[in-house]
Amino acid sequence: MQLRYAFRLYPDSGQRAALARAFGCARVVFNDAVRAREDARTAGEAFPAAGELSKRLITEAKRTEARSWLGEVSAVVLQQALRDAEAAYRNFFASLKGARKGPAMGAPRFKSRKDSRQSIRFTANARWSITDSGRLNLPKIGAVRVKWSRALPSRPSSVTVIKDAAGRYFASFVIDTDPAADAARMPESDQMVGIDLGLTHFAVLSDGRVIDSPRFLRRAEKKLKKAQRELSRKQKGSKNREKARLKVARAHAKVTDARREFHHQLSTKLIRDNQAIGVEDLAVKGLARTRLAKSVHDAGWSAFVTMLEYKAARYGRTLVKIGRFEPTSQTCSACGIKDGPKPLNVREWTCTACGTLHDRDHNAAINVKTAAGLAVAACGAPVRPGLVPAQREETGSHGSPPEPRAA
Repeated sequence: MQLRYAFRLYPDSGQRAALARAFGCARVVFNDAVRAREDARTAGEAFPAAGELSKRLITEAKRTEARSWLGEVSAVVLQQALRDAEAAYRNFFASLKGARKGPAMGAPRFKSRKDSRQSIRFTANARWSITDSGRLNLPKIGAVRVKWSRALPSRPSSVTVIKDAAGRYFASFVIDTDPAADAARMPESDQMVGIDLGLTHFAVLSDGRVIDSPRFLRRAEKKLKKAQRELSRKQKGSKNREKARLKVARAHAKVTDARREFHHQLSTKLIRDNQAIGVEDLAVKGLARTRLAKSVHDAGWSAFVTMLEYKAARYGRTLVKIGRFEPTSQTCSACGIKDGPKPLNVREWTCTACGTLHDRDHNAAINVKTAAGLAVAACGAPVRPGLVPAQREETGSHGSPPEPRAA
Protein backbone atom coordinates (compact mmCIF):
# COMPACT_ATOMS: atom_id res chain seq x y z
CA MET A 1 0.00 0.00 0.00
CA GLN A 2 1.16 3.52 -0.76
CA LEU A 3 0.82 6.24 1.86
CA ARG A 4 1.96 9.82 2.18
CA TYR A 5 3.95 11.18 5.11
CA ALA A 6 3.89 14.98 5.42
CA PHE A 7 6.48 17.01 7.32
CA ARG A 8 6.76 20.75 7.87
CA LEU A 9 9.47 22.61 5.96
CA TYR A 10 11.20 25.81 7.05
CA PRO A 11 12.99 27.30 4.00
CA ASP A 12 15.09 30.44 4.39
CA SER A 13 14.50 33.58 2.31
CA GLY A 14 16.64 32.41 -0.63
CA GLN A 15 15.00 28.99 -0.67
CA ARG A 16 11.53 30.57 -0.54
CA ALA A 17 12.42 32.63 -3.61
CA ALA A 18 13.68 29.51 -5.41
CA LEU A 19 10.50 27.64 -4.49
CA ALA A 20 8.40 30.55 -5.77
CA ARG A 21 10.25 30.33 -9.11
CA ALA A 22 9.67 26.59 -9.25
CA PHE A 23 5.95 27.01 -8.44
CA GLY A 24 5.65 29.64 -11.17
CA CYS A 25 7.49 27.63 -13.83
CA ALA A 26 5.42 24.50 -13.11
CA ARG A 27 2.25 26.57 -13.33
CA VAL A 28 3.27 28.09 -16.68
CA VAL A 29 4.09 24.69 -18.19
CA PHE A 30 0.76 23.29 -16.97
CA ASN A 31 -1.13 26.25 -18.47
CA ASP A 32 0.79 25.95 -21.75
CA ALA A 33 -0.19 22.27 -21.96
CA VAL A 34 -3.87 23.08 -21.35
CA ARG A 35 -3.71 25.88 -23.93
CA ALA A 36 -2.12 23.57 -26.52
CA ARG A 37 -4.84 20.98 -25.96
CA GLU A 38 -7.60 23.59 -26.22
CA ASP A 39 -6.12 25.08 -29.40
CA ALA A 40 -6.01 21.60 -30.96
CA ARG A 41 -9.62 20.94 -29.97
CA THR A 42 -10.76 24.29 -31.42
CA ALA A 43 -8.94 23.57 -34.69
CA GLY A 44 -10.44 20.09 -34.85
CA GLU A 45 -7.03 18.44 -34.68
CA ALA A 46 -5.85 15.48 -32.65
CA PHE A 47 -4.50 16.21 -29.19
CA PRO A 48 -0.68 16.51 -29.22
CA ALA A 49 1.09 13.59 -27.58
CA ALA A 50 2.95 13.92 -24.29
CA GLY A 51 6.34 13.60 -26.01
CA GLU A 52 5.51 16.34 -28.47
CA LEU A 53 4.32 18.65 -25.67
CA SER A 54 7.49 17.97 -23.69
CA LYS A 55 9.67 18.87 -26.66
CA ARG A 56 7.68 21.98 -27.59
CA LEU A 57 6.83 23.40 -24.15
CA ILE A 58 10.03 22.57 -22.27
CA THR A 59 13.02 21.72 -24.46
CA GLU A 60 12.38 24.22 -27.25
CA ALA A 61 10.77 26.81 -25.00
CA LYS A 62 13.94 27.12 -22.92
CA ARG A 63 15.81 28.30 -26.02
CA THR A 64 13.41 31.18 -26.61
CA GLU A 65 13.72 34.58 -24.99
CA ALA A 66 10.15 34.50 -23.69
CA ARG A 67 10.63 31.20 -21.79
CA SER A 68 14.37 31.15 -21.11
CA TRP A 69 13.74 31.36 -17.35
CA LEU A 70 12.36 27.80 -17.40
CA GLY A 71 15.99 26.66 -17.21
CA GLU A 72 16.31 28.12 -13.70
CA VAL A 73 14.38 25.22 -12.15
CA SER A 74 14.76 21.46 -12.23
CA ALA A 75 13.55 19.84 -15.46
CA VAL A 76 11.80 17.13 -13.42
CA VAL A 77 9.46 19.76 -11.94
CA LEU A 78 8.42 20.81 -15.46
CA GLN A 79 7.97 17.21 -16.62
CA GLN A 80 5.76 16.47 -13.63
CA ALA A 81 3.63 19.51 -14.44
CA LEU A 82 3.00 17.99 -17.89
CA ARG A 83 2.11 14.68 -16.23
CA ASP A 84 -0.39 16.50 -14.02
CA ALA A 85 -2.05 18.02 -17.09
CA GLU A 86 -2.19 14.58 -18.74
CA ALA A 87 -3.75 13.08 -15.61
CA ALA A 88 -6.31 15.90 -15.44
CA TYR A 89 -7.44 15.24 -19.00
CA ARG A 90 -7.44 11.48 -18.45
CA ASN A 91 -9.71 11.86 -15.41
CA PHE A 92 -11.96 14.28 -17.30
CA PHE A 93 -12.49 11.88 -20.22
CA ALA A 94 -12.97 8.92 -17.87
CA SER A 95 -15.64 10.92 -16.05
CA LEU A 96 -17.41 11.72 -19.33
CA LYS A 97 -17.47 8.03 -20.25
CA GLY A 98 -18.72 7.02 -16.80
CA ALA A 99 -15.60 4.97 -16.11
CA ARG A 100 -14.61 7.14 -13.14
CA LYS A 101 -16.52 6.87 -9.88
CA GLY A 102 -17.66 9.88 -7.93
CA PRO A 103 -19.01 13.25 -9.06
CA ALA A 104 -18.53 14.42 -12.63
CA MET A 105 -15.25 16.18 -13.28
CA GLY A 106 -14.88 19.30 -15.40
CA ALA A 107 -12.24 20.02 -18.00
CA PRO A 108 -8.82 21.15 -16.71
CA ARG A 109 -8.64 24.90 -16.06
CA PHE A 110 -5.74 27.33 -16.07
CA LYS A 111 -3.87 27.75 -12.81
CA SER A 112 -3.38 31.19 -11.27
CA ARG A 113 -0.45 32.59 -9.36
CA LYS A 114 -3.02 33.73 -6.79
CA ASP A 115 -4.15 30.16 -6.06
CA SER A 116 -4.11 29.42 -2.34
CA ARG A 117 -2.20 26.16 -2.84
CA GLN A 118 0.99 25.73 -4.87
CA SER A 119 2.93 22.49 -5.32
CA ILE A 120 5.81 20.90 -7.22
CA ARG A 121 6.89 17.25 -7.35
CA PHE A 122 10.33 15.65 -7.45
CA THR A 123 10.67 12.01 -8.49
CA ALA A 124 13.66 9.75 -7.87
CA ASN A 125 15.46 10.80 -11.07
CA ALA A 126 15.57 14.40 -9.78
CA ARG A 127 18.34 13.28 -7.40
CA TRP A 128 16.86 14.83 -4.30
CA SER A 129 18.12 13.42 -1.02
CA ILE A 130 17.96 13.63 2.76
CA THR A 131 21.26 14.78 4.21
CA ASP A 132 22.98 13.31 7.26
CA SER A 133 21.91 16.36 9.26
CA GLY A 134 18.25 15.69 8.43
CA ARG A 135 17.72 18.36 5.78
CA LEU A 136 15.88 17.83 2.50
CA ASN A 137 18.25 18.60 -0.38
CA LEU A 138 16.26 19.67 -3.47
CA PRO A 139 17.87 20.41 -6.87
CA LYS A 140 18.31 24.14 -7.61
CA ILE A 141 16.66 24.97 -4.26
CA GLY A 142 19.10 23.77 -1.61
CA ALA A 143 19.06 21.93 1.69
CA VAL A 144 15.78 22.85 3.40
CA ARG A 145 15.27 22.39 7.13
CA VAL A 146 12.65 19.74 7.97
CA LYS A 147 10.73 19.27 11.21
CA TRP A 148 10.86 15.46 11.51
CA SER A 149 8.36 13.86 13.87
CA ARG A 150 9.02 10.25 12.95
CA ALA A 151 11.41 8.18 10.88
CA LEU A 152 10.36 7.30 7.36
CA PRO A 153 9.51 3.56 7.31
CA SER A 154 11.12 3.02 3.90
CA ARG A 155 12.81 4.90 1.10
CA PRO A 156 10.33 7.32 -0.50
CA SER A 157 9.72 7.17 -4.24
CA SER A 158 8.88 10.87 -4.64
CA VAL A 159 8.44 14.06 -2.67
CA THR A 160 5.93 16.85 -3.25
CA VAL A 161 6.66 20.31 -1.87
CA ILE A 162 3.45 22.15 -0.98
CA LYS A 163 2.72 25.72 0.02
CA ASP A 164 -0.73 26.08 1.57
CA ALA A 165 -3.03 29.08 1.95
CA ALA A 166 -1.52 29.92 5.33
CA GLY A 167 1.94 30.32 3.80
CA ARG A 168 3.29 27.10 5.33
CA TYR A 169 5.57 24.70 3.45
CA PHE A 170 5.30 20.91 3.62
CA ALA A 171 7.18 17.97 2.15
CA SER A 172 4.89 15.05 1.29
CA PHE A 173 6.74 11.73 0.78
CA VAL A 174 5.20 8.73 -1.03
CA ILE A 175 6.00 5.58 0.97
CA ASP A 176 5.43 1.89 0.13
CA THR A 177 4.48 0.19 3.39
CA ASP A 178 5.74 -3.26 4.43
CA PRO A 179 2.83 -5.68 5.12
CA ALA A 180 4.98 -7.81 7.46
CA ALA A 181 5.98 -4.80 9.54
CA ASP A 182 2.37 -3.59 9.67
CA ALA A 183 1.17 -7.03 10.85
CA ALA A 184 3.79 -7.05 13.61
CA ARG A 185 2.83 -3.57 14.66
CA MET A 186 -0.87 -4.44 15.08
CA PRO A 187 -1.30 -7.98 16.49
CA GLU A 188 -4.68 -9.65 16.06
CA SER A 189 -7.44 -8.86 18.54
CA ASP A 190 -10.64 -10.69 19.48
CA GLN A 191 -12.68 -7.50 19.97
CA MET A 192 -15.40 -6.23 17.62
CA VAL A 193 -17.28 -2.95 17.85
CA GLY A 194 -20.06 -0.98 16.18
CA ILE A 195 -19.86 2.80 15.86
CA ASP A 196 -22.74 5.26 15.80
CA LEU A 197 -21.54 8.67 14.59
CA GLY A 198 -23.47 11.73 15.70
CA LEU A 199 -23.41 15.41 16.59
CA THR A 200 -24.29 15.37 20.30
CA HIS A 201 -21.37 12.99 20.73
CA PHE A 202 -18.88 12.38 17.95
CA ALA A 203 -19.17 8.60 18.36
CA VAL A 204 -20.90 6.13 20.65
CA LEU A 205 -19.52 2.58 20.64
CA SER A 206 -21.49 -0.62 21.06
CA ASP A 207 -19.52 -1.44 24.23
CA GLY A 208 -20.90 1.70 25.89
CA ARG A 209 -17.96 4.06 25.44
CA VAL A 210 -18.80 7.63 24.46
CA ILE A 211 -16.39 9.90 22.53
CA ASP A 212 -17.29 13.55 22.95
CA SER A 213 -17.30 15.85 19.94
CA PRO A 214 -14.48 18.43 20.21
CA ARG A 215 -16.37 20.94 17.98
CA PHE A 216 -13.18 22.58 16.79
CA LEU A 217 -14.91 25.02 14.43
CA ARG A 218 -17.55 26.04 16.96
CA ARG A 219 -14.89 26.75 19.56
CA ALA A 220 -12.89 28.89 17.14
CA GLU A 221 -15.86 30.77 15.66
CA LYS A 222 -15.35 33.93 17.71
CA LYS A 223 -11.71 34.25 16.65
CA LEU A 224 -12.53 33.43 13.03
CA LYS A 225 -15.33 35.97 12.97
CA LYS A 226 -13.05 38.72 14.25
CA ALA A 227 -10.30 37.85 11.74
CA GLN A 228 -12.77 37.75 8.84
CA ARG A 229 -14.27 41.09 9.86
CA GLU A 230 -10.80 42.68 9.90
CA LEU A 231 -10.11 41.24 6.43
CA SER A 232 -13.29 42.69 4.97
CA ARG A 233 -12.27 46.19 6.10
CA LYS A 234 -8.91 46.17 4.31
CA GLN A 235 -8.48 47.74 0.89
CA LYS A 236 -8.20 45.22 -1.93
CA GLY A 237 -4.69 44.85 -3.26
CA SER A 238 -3.04 46.38 -0.19
CA LYS A 239 -0.33 44.74 1.91
CA ASN A 240 -2.50 45.00 5.02
CA ARG A 241 -5.20 42.98 3.27
CA GLU A 242 -2.66 40.24 2.47
CA LYS A 243 -1.61 40.18 6.15
CA ALA A 244 -5.27 39.92 7.20
CA ARG A 245 -5.86 37.13 4.66
CA LEU A 246 -2.95 35.16 6.09
CA LYS A 247 -4.38 35.63 9.58
CA VAL A 248 -7.72 34.16 8.47
CA ALA A 249 -6.01 31.29 6.63
CA ARG A 250 -3.88 30.42 9.65
CA ALA A 251 -6.90 30.39 11.92
CA HIS A 252 -8.70 27.99 9.58
CA ALA A 253 -5.55 25.85 9.25
CA LYS A 254 -5.34 25.55 13.02
CA VAL A 255 -8.91 24.22 13.15
CA THR A 256 -8.26 21.80 10.27
CA ASP A 257 -5.05 20.45 11.84
CA ALA A 258 -6.71 19.92 15.21
CA ARG A 259 -9.62 18.05 13.64
CA ARG A 260 -7.30 15.86 11.54
CA GLU A 261 -5.16 15.03 14.57
CA PHE A 262 -8.28 14.02 16.53
CA HIS A 263 -9.45 11.79 13.66
CA HIS A 264 -6.03 10.13 13.35
CA GLN A 265 -5.71 9.40 17.06
CA LEU A 266 -9.24 8.01 17.42
CA SER A 267 -9.13 5.91 14.22
CA THR A 268 -5.76 4.43 15.16
CA LYS A 269 -7.00 3.54 18.63
CA LEU A 270 -10.12 1.83 17.26
CA ILE A 271 -8.12 -0.10 14.65
CA ARG A 272 -5.55 -1.18 17.25
CA ASP A 273 -8.12 -2.37 19.81
CA ASN A 274 -10.63 -4.10 17.51
CA GLN A 275 -10.32 -6.80 14.88
CA ALA A 276 -13.62 -5.86 13.21
CA ILE A 277 -15.50 -2.54 13.08
CA GLY A 278 -19.00 -1.75 11.84
CA VAL A 279 -19.93 1.77 10.79
CA GLU A 280 -22.93 3.39 9.12
CA ASP A 281 -22.65 4.82 5.60
CA LEU A 282 -24.01 8.30 6.32
CA ALA A 283 -25.41 10.64 3.64
CA VAL A 284 -23.04 13.48 4.46
CA LYS A 285 -23.80 15.48 1.30
CA GLY A 286 -27.50 15.40 2.06
CA LEU A 287 -27.01 16.40 5.70
CA ALA A 288 -24.71 19.23 4.58
CA ARG A 289 -27.69 20.84 2.83
CA THR A 290 -29.74 21.08 6.03
CA ARG A 291 -29.65 23.46 8.99
CA LEU A 292 -27.11 21.09 10.57
CA ALA A 293 -24.58 21.78 7.80
CA LYS A 294 -22.01 23.61 9.93
CA SER A 295 -22.06 20.96 12.65
CA VAL A 296 -21.84 18.15 10.09
CA HIS A 297 -18.78 19.71 8.43
CA ASP A 298 -17.26 20.41 11.83
CA ALA A 299 -17.55 16.73 12.79
CA GLY A 300 -15.80 15.53 9.60
CA TRP A 301 -17.42 12.08 9.44
CA SER A 302 -16.26 11.32 5.88
CA ALA A 303 -12.60 11.99 6.67
CA PHE A 304 -12.82 9.83 9.78
CA VAL A 305 -14.41 6.87 7.96
CA THR A 306 -11.82 7.18 5.17
CA MET A 307 -9.06 6.88 7.78
CA LEU A 308 -10.73 3.78 9.20
CA GLU A 309 -10.88 2.28 5.69
CA TYR A 310 -7.24 2.59 4.74
CA LYS A 311 -5.96 1.73 8.23
CA ALA A 312 -8.14 -1.38 8.34
CA ALA A 313 -6.76 -2.55 4.99
CA ARG A 314 -3.21 -1.71 6.05
CA TYR A 315 -3.28 -3.60 9.34
CA GLY A 316 -5.48 -6.55 8.31
CA ARG A 317 -8.63 -5.44 10.12
CA THR A 318 -12.23 -5.84 8.97
CA LEU A 319 -14.35 -2.76 8.29
CA VAL A 320 -17.99 -3.21 7.28
CA LYS A 321 -20.27 -0.38 6.16
CA ILE A 322 -24.00 -0.83 6.58
CA GLY A 323 -26.62 0.91 4.46
CA ARG A 324 -27.68 4.41 5.40
CA PHE A 325 -31.35 3.35 5.41
CA GLU A 326 -30.86 0.67 8.07
CA PRO A 327 -33.28 1.56 10.94
CA THR A 328 -30.62 1.45 13.66
CA SER A 329 -32.34 4.12 15.78
CA GLN A 330 -35.80 2.55 15.42
CA THR A 331 -34.99 -1.08 16.25
CA CYS A 332 -34.77 -2.51 19.77
CA SER A 333 -31.35 -4.12 20.19
CA ALA A 334 -32.76 -6.49 22.83
CA CYS A 335 -35.74 -8.06 21.04
CA GLY A 336 -35.32 -6.79 17.46
CA ILE A 337 -38.75 -5.14 17.22
CA LYS A 338 -38.92 -2.03 15.03
CA ASP A 339 -40.50 0.68 17.17
CA GLY A 340 -40.86 3.38 14.52
CA PRO A 341 -39.08 6.68 13.76
CA LYS A 342 -38.30 9.14 16.54
CA PRO A 343 -37.43 12.86 16.45
CA LEU A 344 -33.87 13.90 17.22
CA ASN A 345 -34.79 15.39 20.62
CA VAL A 346 -35.72 11.91 21.90
CA ARG A 347 -32.47 10.63 23.42
CA GLU A 348 -33.99 7.73 25.41
CA TRP A 349 -36.93 5.47 24.67
CA THR A 350 -38.58 2.36 26.04
CA CYS A 351 -39.36 -0.60 23.81
CA THR A 352 -43.11 -1.26 23.73
CA ALA A 353 -42.55 -4.99 23.19
CA CYS A 354 -39.99 -5.96 25.84
CA GLY A 355 -39.93 -2.83 28.04
CA THR A 356 -36.16 -2.27 27.73
CA LEU A 357 -35.02 1.31 28.31
CA HIS A 358 -32.59 2.35 25.55
CA ASP A 359 -30.14 5.17 25.14
CA ARG A 360 -30.72 6.21 21.54
CA ASP A 361 -27.06 6.32 20.45
CA HIS A 362 -25.89 3.24 22.36
CA ASN A 363 -28.80 1.22 20.98
CA ALA A 364 -27.95 2.40 17.45
CA ALA A 365 -24.30 1.39 17.89
CA ILE A 366 -25.34 -2.12 18.95
CA ASN A 367 -27.65 -2.36 15.93
CA VAL A 368 -24.81 -1.19 13.65
CA LYS A 369 -22.64 -3.99 14.98
CA THR A 370 -25.42 -6.53 14.46
CA ALA A 371 -26.34 -5.27 10.97
CA ALA A 372 -22.68 -5.39 9.95
CA GLY A 373 -22.64 -9.11 10.72
CA LEU A 374 -20.12 -8.74 13.52
CA ALA A 375 -22.19 -10.63 16.07
CA VAL A 376 -20.22 -13.62 17.34
CA ALA A 377 -21.59 -17.04 16.49
CA ALA A 378 -21.61 -19.99 18.89
CA CYS A 379 -18.20 -21.11 17.65
CA GLY A 380 -16.74 -17.71 18.47
CA ALA A 381 -16.10 -16.63 14.86
CA PRO A 382 -17.44 -13.45 13.27
CA VAL A 383 -20.43 -14.01 10.99
CA ARG A 384 -19.39 -11.88 8.03
CA PRO A 385 -15.80 -10.78 7.67
CA GLY A 386 -14.65 -8.68 4.74
CA LEU A 387 -11.98 -6.15 3.87
CA VAL A 388 -12.62 -2.72 2.40
CA PRO A 389 -10.02 -1.47 -0.14
CA ALA A 390 -7.95 1.37 1.25
CA GLN A 391 -7.52 4.80 -0.29
CA ARG A 392 -4.35 6.79 -0.42
CA GLU A 393 -4.36 9.31 2.37
CA GLU A 394 -2.16 12.07 3.65
CA THR A 395 -0.59 11.13 6.99
CA GLY A 396 -0.06 14.34 8.96
CA SER A 397 2.74 14.79 11.42
CA HIS A 398 3.34 17.35 14.11
CA GLY A 399 5.98 18.00 16.71
CA SER A 400 9.75 17.97 16.59
CA PRO A 401 12.00 15.11 17.75
CA PRO A 402 15.14 15.77 19.79
CA GLU A 403 17.34 15.10 16.75
CA PRO A 404 16.77 14.82 12.97
CA ARG A 405 15.67 11.43 11.77
CA ALA A 406 15.49 10.07 8.26
CA ALA A 407 15.10 6.79 6.53
